[in-house]
Amino acid sequence: MNLFYLLSAICFILGLKRLSHPKTARSGNFLAAIGMLIAIAATLASSNVLDFKLIALGVGIGSVIGLLFATRVQMTEMPQMVAIFNGLGGAASAFVASSEFFKINDLSFIICVSVFIGTLTFSGSFIAFGKLQGLISGKAITFKGQQILNILFFSTIIILVSINNFDFIQANNSFYFVVLLAFLLGVGLTIPIGGADMPVVISLLNSYSGIAAAATGFLIDNQALIISGSLVGASGLILTNIMCKGMNRSLANVIFGAVGAETSSGSSDGKEMNIKSYSTTEAAMILDAAEKIIIVPGYGLAVAQAQHVAREVAESLESMGKTVLYAIHPVAGRMPGHMNVLLAEANVSYDVLKDLDEINPEFEDCDVALILGANDVVNPAARHDQSSPIYGMPILNVDKSRTVIINKRSMNPGFAGVQNELFGYDNSIMVFGDAKEMLNDLLKEVKEL
Repeated sequence: MNLFYLLSAICFILGLKRLSHPKTARSGNFLAAIGMLIAIAATLASSNVLDFKLIALGVGIGSVIGLLFATRVQMTEMPQMVAIFNGLGGAASAFVASSEFFKINDLSFIICVSVFIGTLTFSGSFIAFGKLQGLISGKAITFKGQQILNILFFSTIIILVSINNFDFIQANNSFYFVVLLAFLLGVGLTIPIGGADMPVVISLLNSYSGIAAAATGFLIDNQALIISGSLVGASGLILTNIMCKGMNRSLANVIFGAVGAETSSGSSDGKEMNIKSYSTTEAAMILDAAEKIIIVPGYGLAVAQAQHVAREVAESLESMGKTVLYAIHPVAGRMPGHMNVLLAEANVSYDVLKDLDEINPEFEDCDVALILGANDVVNPAARHDQSSPIYGMPILNVDKSRTVIINKRSMNPGFAGVQNELFGYDNSIMVFGDAKEMLNDLLKEVKEL
């Protein structure tokens, strides 16, 4: 059995490595899935107390649900699905630990840890889902004494986890108390997170689900679960740290639920700005005169499913001898790597995808920055407006381009809830409309030049 677990661990590690590059991500995902299949098969084969009829029923139900998600969930809804997956992963770990508690009637340290992290991940992830889905306000929800209350919840859990000499009745009461406090703490740590910081939170919750799985692995003495959980926990924490740097946040601030609090509306509203609305014909003429163009994809591109036509526009411009690059902000969209996934789906070459640090110097000699549905990640207020919830966040320096063409459906603010002062800059023009429809019209105009 240990040999099969070793084989599954190798698949996990190689799969994770291949996930780091868009060109190999699909094969990496498949390899990791094979590793998990091997681990599950080895676990089932080594146990003599399982009811295989119930196992088959569970596999069948899970497979149907998984297929429905995979075939029906749109790319724009992928962040919500990731949040749900994180929550269900935490819940699974908490349920396994709970079954061990009721089996041995002993509230051990490892049971408390597994239940605590798993339950916290479950409640926090579903709050994140509610914010992304619009069921809960995307704004930071705060109240007086909130952090003190979270600290009280956490301290009480630590005290209960540290005590091991419960009798049966005390153990039962303390177990339910840990579950309740962990659930409330998950909610308390997530509701003060503002919409602009949601990609960071999703990454952190993913790390929590891995830690919960690893703790459960130690509880039931399953090496595959320990390895896979540790890999998810470590990689999620590393990704969270990368995302924090991309948002100019501290990791401690995210962990303790203090990011995203808004002090004011930040930038001025659209009525105070000099908005210049152009047609696709005029935008095509500007692109025709340009030599270097940088495309900045955002959530609006994802909503419109416009990644394929964006690639076609870029290819048409390249055929005219122009240089076309893509600027990818680490938190563009609503989950880590959202734009990379979309553009990889459209077969955009990874060589033209440039991250924040690599692309920002390019804007100074860029003729046109074409912004497709991005908002918060290109808002210059992040540099100077200390009242803005995105203040201090590194942004794409699109405003330094000679011309900025901005495509949006309306003047509504982005997920952070603030208007973008870039829209009123002298070198900015707006082309309103659905991204896919606008790009299709733009493609026709470009081909006729």
